[in-house]
Amino acid sequence: MPLLSDAELLARLVAFDTTSRNSNLPLADFLCDYLDRPGVRIARNPSTDGRKANLVAWVGPEPARDRRGLVLSGHMDVVPAEEAEWRSDPFTLADGGDRWVARGACDMKGFLAVAANLAAEARPEHWRAPLALVLTYDEEVGTLGAKRLTESFPEAATLPRNAIIGEPTSLRVARAHKGHLKLRVTLHGVPAHSGYPHLGANAIEPAGRVIVALAGLRRELEAEAPPNRELFPEVPFVPLNVGTVHGGAAINVVPDRCVVELGVRPLPGLASAELIERIDRAVRAAAAPFAPVSVDVELLSDSPPLLLDAAAPIHRHLCTLVGQTAGESVSFATDAGWLQHLGLDCAIFGPGSIAVAHKPNEHLPKAEFAAARELLATTIDHFCREAGG
Repeated sequence: MPLLSDAELLARLVAFDTTSRNSNLPLADFLCDYLDRPGVRIARNPSTDGRKANLVAWVGPEPARDRRGLVLSGHMDVVPAEEAEWRSDPFTLADGGDRWVARGACDMKGFLAVAANLAAEARPEHWRAPLALVLTYDEEVGTLGAKRLTESFPEAATLPRNAIIGEPTSLRVARAHKGHLKLRVTLHGVPAHSGYPHLGANAIEPAGRVIVALAGLRRELEAEAPPNRELFPEVPFVPLNVGTVHGGAAINVVPDRCVVELGVRPLPGLASAELIERIDRAVRAAAAPFAPVSVDVELLSDSPPLLLDAAAPIHRHLCTLVGQTAGESVSFATDAGWLQHLGLDCAIFGPGSIAVAHKPNEHLPKAEFAAARELLATTIDHFCREAGG
């Protein structure tokens, strides 16, 4: 397949509707074809059901024991684009003058386009270390693809240590982020005709008490002083958010089920298991007086927090490159939380602003798109040709 310009490739990538509810295989197939060139080795890491896949593409020398080289990583999925405020087809790249507009242009197919082109254009004959592209599925619904990669891809342990996760940071370097735990609390009652309530057990009433208990736990967490809070001055605590409540079938039916879903964002250094146990204890205590109503607490996903050592070579290199004195933090979770468990030093760094991600008319500034190419090319040269770090 002939090389495309970065903008042409971005247009091809956003045309694939990779909303997380859909399979990403059509986009994965396209990228495999596009990257299929001499010297590029591509591996697929399928999901358990086979409907989705991670991709790992290697360029240059074989992986070395010292794990030198560079990883460029991004996710292929996007959030839905169903808002009425879209001024153009969200899956057709639109020229907005100084910006490119489309779902995923910013988060994060702009980074994918640059990374894929730099890999496809590479002339690695004189490189001393490899470049690896790590492209994941289902980041938007809980970093599920990255988790799958850490659990089921044997070659992951040989990936280069230095890694850039290309989330939109407006080309600022970030070395820390919070995690994101998603949980579902289900209350099980007994259905009955509302004219004979003594024959049933209302699942919504104890759900109200559960929500009150979760609000109390939220206030406790806000008053605590967790580790690494200085990295998150705007929100220096663990946020807990009750996000959805669903229950009941009709006004004249005693509801036999109510579901409460919540998210919790742990700081680096906090164990997910401890937070889950506190939530479980709080909701069961709140529901206990309402027997025979029972309660289940289910973990939907666990995206770990990230903390990169400020002395890591990738952090020092990127900060020097863009003139930062130190890395920053971001308040969203990324695939880095899982990838760090493979021994990767992950810096968050990419074009576009998180302020426009997940919104109608998502866009990517053309100037940042161009700057990202130059910065990433310089970084590939440093870590792959010179084998820095």
